[in-house]
Amino acid sequence: MQILIYILKRILQSIPLLIIVSILSFFIIRLSPVDPLAELRLNPSVSKETLQKETERLGLDKPIIVQYGKWAKSFLQGDLGITSNGEQVSTKLKERIPNTLLLAVVVIFMTWIVGVPLGVLAALKWKSPADRILTVLTSIGMAIPSFFFAVLLLLFAVKTGWFPVGGLTSSNFAEMSFGGKVLDITHHLVLPVTVLFTISLAGLQRQMRANLLDVLDSDYVKFAKAKGLSEFKVVYKHALRNAINPMITLLGFEFAGLLSGAALTEYVFQYPGLGRLILEAVLRSDINLVMASLMMGAIMLILGNLIADILLIITDPRIRVKGGVS
Repeated sequence: MQILIYILKRILQSIPLLIIVSILSFFIIRLSPVDPLAELRLNPSVSKETLQKETERLGLDKPIIVQYGKWAKSFLQGDLGITSNGEQVSTKLKERIPNTLLLAVVVIFMTWIVGVPLGVLAALKWKSPADRILTVLTSIGMAIPSFFFAVLLLLFAVKTGWFPVGGLTSSNFAEMSFGGKVLDITHHLVLPVTVLFTISLAGLQRQMRANLLDVLDSDYVKFAKAKGLSEFKVVYKHALRNAINPMITLLGFEFAGLLSGAALTEYVFQYPGLGRLILEAVLRSDINLVMASLMMGAIMLILGNLIADILLIITDPRIRVKGGVS
């Protein structure tokens, strides 16, 4: 029950943050001299009635404060408007958000499965050849720009033909069996996941190594060794549990970093995700799509941080005592 109250408090604390994000995003976009409905006006498939409805919904003939109020009211009512192509914004978001979540979850899962053991290995083999090799590799991973790495892999895919160079599914996806669909999506995910995994792995592995080295040097670990406990129990039952807690805190920030860093990667591979959608909407000055995408992105980031906090409460009894959660 206390955990549910804690979750409710965190959600309520997130409301002012969402309001600030929406205000900043809206005013920055609207301060641009570009007409937010310029693309719509040039689209012959959009009727004059639709244009008039959008003008009234956004209050473009009124002061910018009133415009923000109208947009906020429409957003809360679920009326996200239409894109510059005449499509419903809500439909575009429903298509893209699951794809971005799929990419983020796969990358985070792979990063933790590989990064945590490598960090433990580097800490236990401190200053050994294995530690030095891992340090060099992670330094290279942190130094490679994601956009540059994505372009290199794209060129590799074009030259070899081993991987698809765009999208999430093949043209005959609907005709495939369930197993075939899973394999097809996996095949399309290989390149974007490789880029984001490589960048994320470097930081996670180094952080895990530093945390465990710090814990192994603490007094209680030395005392446990002096009592005659085996190295396995000292490392994996006591030290690792305390070293991994700060990593859980970083989970929310890692999720946030993936959403922001995935935009260019998605754009290079033409991956149908939220990051690419925001980038393309900004380039077209599509105010409805930009605002809705930014708000959905902010909500997803808040959810990521909330999940990390809940996991930390579950794994660390000290936080439950300090925060009054039981």
